[in-house]
Amino acid sequence: MTEASTPTQGAEAKNTAAKRVGDSRVTLHQLMLPADANALGNVHGGVIVKVADEAAAICAMRHARRPCVTVSIDSVSFHSPVHVGELLALTATLTYVGRTSMEVMVQVHAENPITGQITHTNSAHFVFVALDQNGVATGVPPIELETEAERAAFAEAQARQAARLLRARR
Repeated sequence: MTEASTPTQGAEAKNTAAKRVGDSRVTLHQLMLPADANALGNVHGGVIVKVADEAAAICAMRHARRPCVTVSIDSVSFHSPVHVGELLALTATLTYVGRTSMEVMVQVHAENPITGQITHTNSAHFVFVALDQNGVATGVPPIELETEAERAAFAEAQARQAARLLRARR
């Protein structure tokens, strides 16, 4: 028996087999150009967040096989700048699936394509909701957790989701 994300899935998701984390993982690479920069020659943080949101959305849509919209982004802290000419490398991984929502963790690295030096610039958690043909939130397939790392990431994501729901009730 596969380990599903929650014991209660949406009606549409009940007849859908659980999907593995790796089946929806996304890796994007994008060269940062002068149009992406601020006056200091660093890439605008908003550009990085936009590309991260796109990577996360693709991951969520791969899992749900439906259109998905961003509901929230957990705090984003930049550990180091990304410079023009560097390659932005993003990995988006599904960490949590609820009835209609999904959390995707995006890790962002900058690579100097000449030297090969790679720097972790930031990570963030994005929450998406899948939509049906009428634009209404709809059920998503459960997630199959195959490794201890996936189970740990799921447990941490459950705690973040509970905190988000608590904040939303205030």
